[in-house]
Amino acid sequence: MSTPNKDIEKVEVRLKWDPSPHGAPPHDLDIIAATYLAEAPYGSPAYLVHFDSRSPDGTITLDRDSRTGQGFGFDEVMTLELNRLSTAYTRVVVGVAIQQRDGHKTFAEIESTAVQVREGYTNLSEDDFSSVGGATAATVAEFVRAASGVWEFHGTVRGFDGDPDSFAATMGSRTPGM
Repeated sequence: MSTPNKDIEKVEVRLKWDPSPHGAPPHDLDIIAATYLAEAPYGSPAYLVHFDSRSPDGTITLDRDSRTGQGFGFDEVMTLELNRLSTAYTRVVVGVAIQQRDGHKTFAEIESTAVQVREGYTNLSEDDFSSVGGATAATVAEFVRAASGVWEFHGTVRGFDGDPDSFAATMGSRTPGM
C-alpha cells in the first residue's frame, strides 16, 4: 500500500561561524554524522562521517569543510541522502563539535555561529547555539526511520562537554551530555 505522506529524502546540514580574531588560534568546527543500526539504535554508532571521511555507500558526504570559518555564507556543508540509506540503519544523528587542540573553546566564545538543516529550499531547523553556549559540541538533528519506512526529523539541539572523540562516541545516547 502506498501512502500520501512525503518522506524526507535528501537533506543538507550547513554550518557557519566567524573566524577567530587576528593572531588567535583558528576556530575549527566540524559536522559529524553518526548512523545507528536497527538492533542498536542507541548503542555505539555503526559508522561516523566527518572531515576526511564519508559513508561506505556514499549516502552521507561532507561537501565542504572549513578549518577557520573564513569564507562567505556557510563554511561547512554535509549532505545526507536518507532515501538511499540501507534499511539496516534506522537512526542518524548529526552534531557539531569544536576542535579543542588549542585549549577549551565553547560555542559562546565563537562569534556568529549558525546551523541550518534543509531539505531542498525548506529549512527544517535553524539554530545559533546560544541555548548551549557553555558546550563544546551539540547534536543538531536526528532522523529516525518510522515503521512505515519514512524518515522523521527531530531538531532538538542538545549540548555536550568534551572533545570531538568523546562526543562522537556518545552523541546518540539517550541521556543528555550536558
